[in-house]
Amino acid sequence: MFKRMDEILIEIPDVEKPDPNGAAAIQELLGGKFGEMSTLNNYLYQSFNFRSKEKLKPFYDLVMSITAEELGHVELVSHAINKCLRGSTHYKEPEAAPLGAAKDNRLSYHFLAGAQGAMPFDSMGNPWTGAHVFNSGNLVEDLLHNFFLECGARTHKMKVYEMTDHPAARAVVGYLLVRGGVHVVAYAKALEIATGVNVTKLVPIPSLSNKAFNEARKYEEKGVHTKLYTYSDSDFTSIDQIWKGTHPEDDLPLEVIQGVPQGYPIPEAPAVEEEFAPGISAEEFKAIAERLKQAGNIRE
Repeated sequence: MFKRMDEILIEIPDVEKPDPNGAAAIQELLGGKFGEMSTLNNYLYQSFNFRSKEKLKPFYDLVMSITAEELGHVELVSHAINKCLRGSTHYKEPEAAPLGAAKDNRLSYHFLAGAQGAMPFDSMGNPWTGAHVFNSGNLVEDLLHNFFLECGARTHKMKVYEMTDHPAARAVVGYLLVRGGVHVVAYAKALEIATGVNVTKLVPIPSLSNKAFNEARKYEEKGVHTKLYTYSDSDFTSIDQIWKGTHPEDDLPLEVIQGVPQGYPIPEAPAVEEEFAPGISAEEFKAIAERLKQAGNIRE
């Protein structure tokens, strides 16, 4: 089962700098073949279908804990998209075509169907598909696929970072470069234990350090790339049999942390009246508040 908190993984800069085409590019990191929805669902279904989990508990625990983190990554990328779309249009009377600028944006579906919010699509507007999920049932094959998937995801993050200079986008992508790097190394170490082959010698793929990116370097300086969280109060403790030793790039000691990282408040999303969202007038707000008071027997 899952436990949810009203928090996100990092603080996202609150800036008034719309970049709808940047939001379209970030969609690839959400609903693309190597996006967070793909990493999430690959590991989710591998965890559901894991064979001999008691005998292979460290590997099972690893997939389980990373699955939970990926849920937070889906959430984080979605908020980055929302931040880039914020302020793309402004309220005017319908005759003034307040959404007129949307037709010139690369992905107008954000405006037609999403009220300027993240959607489960790739950068071209193609819906995410379960065909992106790989679960062979063979432990080594699945771990090898996961290593490849995380390397592909890292490549796409680096490219999207280079596509937009939006502060919110870069903050999120920089953080995910570091955490995705953790997953790359974790699966490489798992493959080494399962096969005896030192896969960590392959990293980083591409051969460019996260430290080349300002928004990733600041997290590496804090050691975020050395920590693997269990995302559970008491379970998945066996991942310390895999996540141990030192990081292959800078030789810093690796650390397993029971629980979750510190969270931050989820950003407030303002109304977008030209999109009829949320579509509740000031008078209706008052009426809703009055009904809530009556339902709770609240008296002023």
